[in-house]
Amino acid sequence: MTPVTTERVRVRYGETDMMGHAYYANYLYWFEQARGAWCRDRGFTYKQLEGMGFKLPVVEVWTRYKGEVKYDDWIAIKVWLGERKRAAIKFQYEVVNEETGKLVTEGYTWHVFVGAAMSAVTIPEEIKAMLARDPAEWETLA
Repeated sequence: MTPVTTERVRVRYGETDMMGHAYYANYLYWFEQARGAWCRDRGFTYKQLEGMGFKLPVVEVWTRYKGEVKYDDWIAIKVWLGERKRAAIKFQYEVVNEETGKLVTEGYTWHVFVGAAMSAVTIPEEIKAMLARDPAEWETLA
């Protein structure tokens, strides 16, 4: 099983709507923050991938909201690599409200590896190895 990374976030006032609930689009920012933590747990960053000549645009997003998240709540975003294809990877997410312990959101994002020409490229072996790293065996980047 792919190791899970958990990123904790305290919901800021500006991330809520007029009803005091976390605004739905902010979950995409939190997913992105969790993806960055997932990479750092494996000893690399998105910036390093870009330095190697690759970008990872999001080509599909799916989210299901199942519960409440409000201002000042602590949430835990769990992220893991769910699937890998020739030129694409799928990150999966679960958001848990730490106060209630309930799963409040689940989702996924598909990313395609593109090169300088902004067209899909086969994931190089070096990057496949980076994606497969066990965080317990790598120094987490700050």
